[in-house]
Order: sequence, then C-alpha cells, then structure tokens
Amino acid sequence: MSSLKTLLLALSLSALPTLGMAADAAPAFTDSQKAAIEGIVRDLLTDKEPEIVMKAAEEIQTRMEKENSVKGQAAITKNHDKIYNDSTSPVGGNPKGDASIVAFFDYTCSYCKMGREALIKFVAEDKNVRIVYKELPILGAGSVIASKAALASAAQGKYPAFHDALMGSKERLSEEIIKKIAKDVGLDVEKMTKDMEGDKVKEILKANQALAASLHIQGTPAFIINDKLYPGVLSFDQLKAAVADARKAKK
Repeated sequence: MSSLKTLLLALSLSALPTLGMAADAAPAFTDSQKAAIEGIVRDLLTDKEPEIVMKAAEEIQTRMEKENSVKGQAAITKNHDKIYNDSTSPVGGNPKGDASIVAFFDYTCSYCKMGREALIKFVAEDKNVRIVYKELPILGAGSVIASKAALASAAQGKYPAFHDALMGSKERLSEEIIKKIAKDVGLDVEKMTKDMEGDKVKEILKANQALAASLHIQGTPAFIINDKLYPGVLSFDQLKAAVADARKAKK
C-alpha cells in the first residue's frame, strides 16, 4: 500500500470524532479528498489489506493516549493540592511520611483487590510512606454503597480498618454484606447508615469523580506517585521504585 494511501487512511480515522461538528465549522477535507478516502477505506475493508485499517487505528489510539498523558500531567500540576492535601481524603500509612501514594480505587474492582497485597506489604516494610485514599466507585450500586459507607466510617475513626476489610472481602458487596463487615470492625452501623447519606459524603465522591476526569483516569486502580500517573495494578517492586524516585526528586 502506498504511503499516500496510508496517510489518507490515518487522517480519515483521526477525523472521525469531528464528523458531528457544527455546520459553520471548517470542513476537515475537500469533497475530492473525502471521495478518495472513502474509496481507499472501502477497498481495504472489502479486498486486499484489511490489516492496514487496524494498524492505522492502533496508531491513532497510541497518539490519543500520548495526548491524554500530556493533558493528565498538566492536570496533576494544576490540581496538586486536591490530589495530595485534600482534608476530606482519608490518609493511611504514615500521615507524616516523606513520600505519598495517592490511590484511586473501587471496592468491587478485581484489579484493585489484586494489587492490594503488594500495597499492604510495601506499607508494612516502608514506615515513612503516606497513602491518600481516593474513593472512585465506578462499577455499579455496590461500589457506591461501599464507598459511602467507608467515607462515613471516618467520622468514627474506623476508616483504615473498614477499608482493609472491604478491600479484603471475597463476597459480593451488597448493602447487607457491607453492614455486616461494618459491624465486625466495630462500627456503629446505625450512625454509619445515617452519615452515608449526608452532604459531606456526596460532595467527596463528586469531587473525586471530577478530579479523576480532569486527570484522564479511565479506570481503577490508578495511582499518583511523584506527580506521575500510574494506571493499573502496581507490583511491590514498582511501588518501591516509584517511591524511591519520589524521594530522589526531593533532594
């Protein structure tokens, strides 16, 4: 396939999101260019080299991911205090630690649970690291109920224990199970249930969702360490390396 055809195909794919623009917006291509692109795409999809379409799509996706990474990095700088110093975000580990791990998570997320042991092990070994918890329930009603309950538990000084119990639970987190876990860790379940529906809890979740969107976080878990976003599960060694880099950056 000629380089010209590849270029035209890539351009056509990258322009797809703009097809719904207002009528007074400048057109992406002339009529003759559109016709040429449509012919190329039709030929590729029905005839000789359909794999070229996939390659071009992958290139566009890679470019978009890089653009989102750049935007996300700028957003970290802009939202520094909201990320690290929001007084409504529960803190674990050593609150006065010299390095911070900011964790966005969902209690029903299997990947969050998968990375839990590595984080627990790392915090147990490194006594000078601070964990900032960002509740981000994105996986349905159970997620929302669990996050509301966890945030409400902070008023009783039970957030760390309740958080660990919820994250460690292998049961499906229904409201009944969440309240049972709350009782098991010593929470006043009646008070927790009332506090769950308070404005404070709702505002924290709303703020976390807005922050995650501005940082281009598209799933859980996600971590911010040393002003760098790490989407997905982190191993013990990855956590250790990222925190070491954070400490070096402060020197």
